[in-house]
Amino acid sequence: MANKTLLEFSAPTMANIRTGSTVNVGDNGFELKPALINMVQASQFCGKAHEDASAHLQHFLEICSTFTIKGVTRDVMLLHLFPFSLLGKAKQWFYANKYNINTWEKCSSAFLAKFFPMGKTNALRGRNSSFQQQHDESIPEARECFQEYISEYPHHGMENWLLMQTFYHGLTNSARENMDVDAGGSFLSLTITNATTLIEKMVSNPG
Repeated sequence: MANKTLLEFSAPTMANIRTGSTVNVGDNGFELKPALINMVQASQFCGKAHEDASAHLQHFLEICSTFTIKGVTRDVMLLHLFPFSLLGKAKQWFYANKYNINTWEKCSSAFLAKFFPMGKTNALRGRNSSFQQQHDESIPEARECFQEYISEYPHHGMENWLLMQTFYHGLTNSARENMDVDAGGSFLSLTITNATTLIEKMVSNPG
């Protein structure tokens, strides 16, 4: 240290490169097969505003559910593979926080907190609760749109009965009238099961 020049102190070194995992894998080392890495890298998350962090986690977990590594816990496998699914600032975030996200639960929770922030959650909650059918949309089209809203906000916390009410009240007057006619009087008088069946019937038979 004493023999280093001032220039050397400020020069980048390998010690500054963020990589690797802090997870203890015990005495049994393991190898990540290139095929597994390629599967994960096929759909990488960069941390851009338009990207869906929740959908990325879902896709990543779906891939990882298709295989196991003998002698390796699921937690360790997920933590070692996850950085390969990241790119750009998302990967830099992972390595900068690797000492604090040494379990998959901590990692996934921190990832969502970083890339699915409360501001985005509030915006999606407002969009869901204020859903409105467009005048040029059919009921099946409106239903598809509403379902897309829900899939983009999987932690909405809204129970099925509230989702049904929100969808119904967001329809145009004429669409609500059609729903009531098909319900035999009032859509809101149906049970959740019957209401779901009716909507599915209308969506599958739009004519």
